[in-house]
Amino acid sequence: MTPLQQYLALSMALFFIGAWGVLARRNLILVVMCVELMLNAINIALVAFSNYSPTGAGRGEVFVFFVFALAAAEAAIGLAIAIAMYRLKEKLSVDDLDEMKG
Repeated sequence: MTPLQQYLALSMALFFIGAWGVLARRNLILVVMCVELMLNAINIALVAFSNYSPTGAGRGEVFVFFVFALAAAEAAIGLAIAIAMYRLKEKLSVDDLDEMKG
């Protein structure tokens, strides 16, 4: 059986790669993809803790469904913003999002 530390190391690595992508990228689609990567890293940690918990078996999987619903809503809203921004500016730079206010 794989130790808990390996799952948490994988989760931490994926989360930090996603966080670096959110901070370093300027393309809106890539930022949304990196946020999705961070949410999947959280899912890995939740399932790993759930499997190694003596009393909470199955609770982590329930939270994963909520994170999946959150990720689906975030992807839909991010895609809608990206489409609106592309129609307005014909480019998808995060720096131009402040011009969409109002």
